[in-house]
Amino acid sequence: MSNTQVVFITGVSSGIGRATAEQLARQGHTVFGSVRNASQAQPLPGVELVEMDVRDDASVQRAVQVIVGKAGRIDVLVNNAGGTMLGAVEETSVAEAQALFDTNVFGVLRTSQAVLPHMRAQRSGRIVNVSSVLGFLPAPYMGLYAASKHAVEGLSETLDHELRRFGVRVVLVEPSYTKTQLDMNAPQARAKIPAYGVERDRVSRAIAHSVQKAPAPDTVAATIVEAAFGA
Repeated sequence: MSNTQVVFITGVSSGIGRATAEQLARQGHTVFGSVRNASQAQPLPGVELVEMDVRDDASVQRAVQVIVGKAGRIDVLVNNAGGTMLGAVEETSVAEAQALFDTNVFGVLRTSQAVLPHMRAQRSGRIVNVSSVLGFLPAPYMGLYAASKHAVEGLSETLDHELRRFGVRVVLVEPSYTKTQLDMNAPQARAKIPAYGVERDRVSRAIAHSVQKAPAPDTVAATIVEAAFGA
């Protein structure tokens, strides 16, 4: 492969995804970034925005076809789009859990499955899945988010074993607290059980405090770039 790669990053509207896209574009790579609403998204210099919803099969397939049609290939996929949720497991409804998994787990699955036929055909590629420290270290009141990231970890490690014979590798990046709007404005489970109230509020304040002191998204973005092109 040449030094200039075709990179597709999901969720570049803000935070880690946007910082990663900016760094890769500055390095001269051909970068495509997904946003849910292209008309409302802020432009990114050197990055072509593609409208896509990771929760929608047809939307994902269309976006990948657009990229392949324009660039001819996809060398790196960064599965960054994701959501979070704060609440006790007992407080979290099945519908809320399903919505979280639809983005964090099935979004990764949909996008990977759409890109993989092209990577297998070219006998090269890399998928970088953005997980979390909670993907291996659960925390109270983040149970469903942690469960979704545990799922991403298992999916990624299995996929890496299945794909390496095609010249395709799968890599995990596991950020800790990062100063992003996603972490600062984490939604909470709608149902509130009073028995959990004091401790849940304490955890919520601790998270907010940690996020305020956390490094900027550029730090994680640099790690993602390294994971995308490292040995």
